[in-house]
Amino acid sequence: MKKTLLLLCLVAAPAFAGEGKWTPQQVLELSPAWLKAQGLKLPPNKLWDPKRGTGLLAGTVNTGGCSGSFISATGLIITNHHCAFGIIQEHSSPQRDLITGGFLAKAGAEELPGKGSRVQVPRAFTDVTAKINAAVPPGADDLARYKAVDRKQKELVAECEKRPATRCQVATFDGGVNYTLVDAVELQDVRLVYAPPRAVGEYGGEEDNWSWPRHTGDFAIIRAYTAPDGSSAAYSEKNVPYKAEFFFPLSTQGVKPGDFVMVLGYPGMTYRTLLADEMAERQARYYPRIRDVLGEAISLLEAAGEKDPAGKIAVASQLKSLHNVYKNAGGQLAGMRRGQLVEKQRAAEDAVVGWAQKGGAKWSDALKARDALLTEQQASAKTFERDFLLGVSGRLAQGPALATRVARLSMERAKPDLERRPEYMDRELPRIKDSLERAQKNLFPAADKALLHAFVKRAQALRPDERIQAVDTHFGKSYVEKDVTAKIDALYANTKVLTQAERMKMAGETPAQLTARKDPLLAFGMDLAKDQAALDEVRDRRQGAASRLRPAWRAAVMAQAGKPIAPDANSTLRVSFGKVQGYTPRDGAVYLPQTTLTGMLQKHTGEEPFNAPPKLRATAEAKKFGPWVDPRLKDVPVDFLSDADTTGGNSGSPTVNGKGELVGVNFDRVWENVANDFGYNPDVARNVNVDVRYLLWNLDQVEDADALLRELNVRKGSPVVKEAR
Repeated sequence: MKKTLLLLCLVAAPAFAGEGKWTPQQVLELSPAWLKAQGLKLPPNKLWDPKRGTGLLAGTVNTGGCSGSFISATGLIITNHHCAFGIIQEHSSPQRDLITGGFLAKAGAEELPGKGSRVQVPRAFTDVTAKINAAVPPGADDLARYKAVDRKQKELVAECEKRPATRCQVATFDGGVNYTLVDAVELQDVRLVYAPPRAVGEYGGEEDNWSWPRHTGDFAIIRAYTAPDGSSAAYSEKNVPYKAEFFFPLSTQGVKPGDFVMVLGYPGMTYRTLLADEMAERQARYYPRIRDVLGEAISLLEAAGEKDPAGKIAVASQLKSLHNVYKNAGGQLAGMRRGQLVEKQRAAEDAVVGWAQKGGAKWSDALKARDALLTEQQASAKTFERDFLLGVSGRLAQGPALATRVARLSMERAKPDLERRPEYMDRELPRIKDSLERAQKNLFPAADKALLHAFVKRAQALRPDERIQAVDTHFGKSYVEKDVTAKIDALYANTKVLTQAERMKMAGETPAQLTARKDPLLAFGMDLAKDQAALDEVRDRRQGAASRLRPAWRAAVMAQAGKPIAPDANSTLRVSFGKVQGYTPRDGAVYLPQTTLTGMLQKHTGEEPFNAPPKLRATAEAKKFGPWVDPRLKDVPVDFLSDADTTGGNSGSPTVNGKGELVGVNFDRVWENVANDFGYNPDVARNVNVDVRYLLWNLDQVEDADALLRELNVRKGSPVVKEAR
């Protein structure tokens, strides 16, 4: 976004309070006086110093799909329980069920390494818009345009990553108004330090998910390690805790209603810049299909898991992810209807069109771009069902997903590195191999077969012009239950894709070598990979068209608004400002902004999902609150609300006060705010945070985690970190 547009923040900022996910650069353009009036005690340049390319915001890390933050100079990172779930699951078994019982390392030697777990520490942000645009040849069609932009992004990333332990990306803002090179240090050795029992970390389960009031202790603590010389290194017993320059001290005083807070993190994707018709398709087709397809998958996984304790652990991570997406889709639909978001977007869009028409020739390109975007959207709608099912296939049966990934890797590796799909470039190989290895823990053939059967049945019901060729080839064009069952049984009985050692060998083989294996599941995966590659090319052309058209339209939108419009979330570092406050979800109901330990006990039923662990319950019932009692509440606070602007990816985000102290950890939004992805509504825009005092109460009164509390400087005595040996 151009600086002239950003400077509008100086006069407009007070008008929209909590709205906006601001980049580090944008924070420096906001009025210091306004920020101070909101409650910021620090100079804005303490948050981010562009000359150094760092600041307090660098204490916020990307954990891969989630956020986290350093809370000590010794590499301790706090994030959500659900964000650390992969490490917890990795080390769990029926004999040592850390998912159910939780985990606390008493010393560094006990900390559990996470296979493939990484954290990225932000280092610099550089505007590369001119370089990207200059890379597009004059007269390039949309596919050529996409390929030119894609190649230039890869070249910039490759140059950036010449330094050791560096992870870079080119982030796109407003569809191509701005391109920014994001530079981060990647730490490769991440270990689990503390995770509460599942009945704390997921208290309320899916029943309470996306809801309020909440009583969930969705927190976990991990630690980043480096080589002894401070450089990033893979796991080794010789590694030492990372020395964090910036971290957030824990506020033992917590928060109260009306307090100023900031939520820092890596929000994934929002869709506020879509055209009204694009939003309407998500409402009418995309989210209903998510509910339909993933709802069926959830039922199949749950039914299979109930029959086998080991299988239940194997599907736990996948099931957790599917549940979250499924319920989110329901919230999006309810929120879009309730808030009339499509209608509001259409009205706003019409206002921009009217304004642009009055501007004459100056904005004619913007109007033409909007019309062309609508034409593109209508074209893509013709193959929606096929594209959706093919796109979601990787979330379903793990066996075909692994076979397809091995096949795609083989196909892409035959190309020069800069011509491959970004996810299959050489820089991604360590991650791919980690995931192929880690997948073994998630395999449960009985459940997998059921998921594949459901996928095949859906694919065979597609219209003749929307067929998935791989399904037709391997299962036929018409659904016959016994035939599909028999063919799936044969695939799984005669494959080595599900054997870890063989799968790792496959990851290094050519397409000819894979074909020579005559492995039936692998053969299906190879054909499915070809279908996916063809779909990718169609989507690349559409993306090329969008990068040509959307910037012109967005420039008109921003000019007509006359005030700053924060760019859609795109998994880059952002800051949201807010206040601790409750809300009114419906007529006659008022929700207070804090919940307590006593409220958690009142929910306890002794059955999932409201089955608090006995030790925690006994401690709470005895009112052993320690120093963590809130004097106003006369209780230990558990969760709190604020009106900060968040979305998916903000899970694990540090919620900090005006002095830069951690007061909580973001983990959710309320049900009425799920559709916030399409538009901010200050009346119901509330994010859910676990109060830091609930974490400290658990560590102190329930776990007696003396060494950890001293390391966090909240218990008397020198912090001690015993290094793993």
